[in-house]
Amino acid sequence: MDTDERIALAMAELLRKQGYAATGINQLARAAGAPTGSLYHHFKGGKREIAAAALRQTGAAYIQLLPLLLDAHDDLATGIESLFAEAAEDMRDTGWANMCPVGTVTAETADTEPELRKVAAEVMETWVEVGSRYFTARGLSEADSRTVVFAVLSALEGAFILARGMRSAEPFRAAGRTLGTYVASLRDEQPKTPARTRAQTGQRHHAPVPRGESPGPPRARQTPNAAG
Repeated sequence: MDTDERIALAMAELLRKQGYAATGINQLARAAGAPTGSLYHHFKGGKREIAAAALRQTGAAYIQLLPLLLDAHDDLATGIESLFAEAAEDMRDTGWANMCPVGTVTAETADTEPELRKVAAEVMETWVEVGSRYFTARGLSEADSRTVVFAVLSALEGAFILARGMRSAEPFRAAGRTLGTYVASLRDEQPKTPARTRAQTGQRHHAPVPRGESPGPPRARQTPNAAG
């Protein structure tokens, strides 16, 4: 991993745990295993530029988890419920710390760091665009696909907050069941899409997301959950 990628990954980890304001350059340097001067060498804009890179890097990785987790399920509704169950277990296993840095930073800095808000919006727009294409490839109409993406992202981000505050996996499980039921109702109204079409049209290049390093939406397991 390149130094700039390692710095951005360390920043993402700190952002999800403690937010933007509480993260200092010296702490980031220690977490990244890099001299403070190296941070400014790779990111001349300092902390703000590193945070922007972290949001873009993790955002790109998280949306790739959508096909990675859902392609294993021929039934889309079952897959979505499983995705939220996976997120619940991952959240619990990380001591309720597995927040999404994009959501965390947006909630904290939308009115105080307009540049970071714009980056977060850029990431979210990409999530919606890529997610909509995926759900359309799975057989939903374009309009329904966009609605489902917004519902999944909103439910994931809300579940992250509720689960962390309540120390409970129930918000994820409840959201998963509800969205699964909703998607099942849409599926019954749409023509079936063969599994091979998903393989041809889905996002198939998955960047690795090491457990414990790149938090947020649910992560895939070796054997067969996030946007919360």
